[in-house]
Amino acid sequence: MTWNRFKAHHHHYASLGVSLDLSRMPFPDGYLAQLEVPFKQAFAAMAALEKGAIANPDENRMVGHYWLRAPHLAPSRELAKEITDTLAAIKAFAAQVHAGTIAGPRGKFKNVLVVGIGGSALGPQLVAHALGQPGKDKMAVAFFDNTDPDGIDYAIASLAGQLADTLVLVISKSGGTVETRNGMLEAAAAFKAAGLAYAKHFVAVTGVGSKLDQTAIKEGWLARFPMWDWVGGRTSELCAVGLLPAALQGLDIDAMLAGAAAMDEVTRVPALADNPAALLAAMWYWATDGRGSRDMVVLPYKDRLLLFSRYLQQLIMESVGKELDLQGRPVNQGIAVYGNKGSTDQHAYVQQLREGVNNFFVTFLEVLRDRDGASMEVDAGGITTGDYLQGFFLGTRDALTEKNRHSITITVPDVSARTLGMLIALYERTVGLYAALIGINAYHQPGVEAGKKAATGVIALKLKITEGLRAAPGTAFTAETLAAKLGAADKAEHVFKILEHLAANPGTGVKKNAQSPWWNSTYTFTAK
Repeated sequence: MTWNRFKAHHHHYASLGVSLDLSRMPFPDGYLAQLEVPFKQAFAAMAALEKGAIANPDENRMVGHYWLRAPHLAPSRELAKEITDTLAAIKAFAAQVHAGTIAGPRGKFKNVLVVGIGGSALGPQLVAHALGQPGKDKMAVAFFDNTDPDGIDYAIASLAGQLADTLVLVISKSGGTVETRNGMLEAAAAFKAAGLAYAKHFVAVTGVGSKLDQTAIKEGWLARFPMWDWVGGRTSELCAVGLLPAALQGLDIDAMLAGAAAMDEVTRVPALADNPAALLAAMWYWATDGRGSRDMVVLPYKDRLLLFSRYLQQLIMESVGKELDLQGRPVNQGIAVYGNKGSTDQHAYVQQLREGVNNFFVTFLEVLRDRDGASMEVDAGGITTGDYLQGFFLGTRDALTEKNRHSITITVPDVSARTLGMLIALYERTVGLYAALIGINAYHQPGVEAGKKAATGVIALKLKITEGLRAAPGTAFTAETLAAKLGAADKAEHVFKILEHLAANPGTGVKKNAQSPWWNSTYTFTAK
């Protein structure tokens, strides 16, 4: 690491206030030149995508999240109008809620409960945590982001006595996502138990004509906002999925969109050396040998960006983690992404990063502004807590470099709506360009769908098990004997796990008689 290398590979984008430092990625001289031709093809694919080409061939869909912050680039006037009309509707709805024109039974809504999962929760959670001001926000935000009953109870408990003042956003593009459907039903039950008409609190964000859309119409929900099939869940933060909860919280959604649009302008430039997203993609390609041979560790040195690594985990791993390439050949591509925040996690896994297995590269995220106001002195000479945070960042980076651990540093001016919009857009474009380099479809998720199908099979087996037990009340079955009775001997393990779950929960009527060895334990249904 030398000053001359830093000068050569530290890229500052003055119009954005963002810097990208690649100097600690020891790629050889001439490496970027070797990628000029592949990137020319990647830039052409990205340009075609933005013009409305079918960029998701497996689902025969356009990919249009870039139009969300530049509707004039949409391939038709109709699409552009849908985007602008939806943004106007989001702002109008939020304004009416804040003014109390749309209100609950006790007056103005004070809370927002977001019910979603994956892309329908990770983006909104990131933005809410990064930009929120507890005690100052126009509305407080809570989330159901799983089908975990205890997690649902925890979120409901945080709203104890406040459901009458709570607006609920149910977010699901297909309207058939089971986890979100379950969260919706649990939320509705909580409102009913509190003596509230839940439909007067519920809002749908979904595809037009979806199951959720039909439910919202039938039950007379407060409002409905569209999702489009050309926006994937992991790239949906800048449509109604993310903009509606942010607007209700009182955040500056125009600044987020403007930041994303500004980053899009810079990352649209078809020149590798001048394009930060292309340079990032080139570093991923070099660091992982173009096949995911190293993990990506994301370390933002800012508490407000705690959730950024989780957000990137889905964006990157769901996009580039694919079995087949665009020609249908097995490639098993991907980049594993994990991380947390600095300097907290220097006390967790930096020990291994510096001295353990060298199977990763780090992305440091540096934020220049410490806080809105001035900081107090904690040591003589004007040293502040923010100075220590920078010290830990720079020190950790040097400590890793000493041990030949490679890193990228992204420096942003602050954590603002504009900056967050820029970061979202930067990584969306990087993912798209990297996917073009390695020849995979970044915009579908067949592995996720496979998991959903497998879960459906488990639910069907659970129904068979409960029917089998109830048909023979008082009869003791081992997992093996019940599996055989049900014609599911090849699923004995699943039968065992389901029986254990039934016996552990009240209200199922299933009792366990523990035996040794454990597989001889029996399970009995006792009718109430």
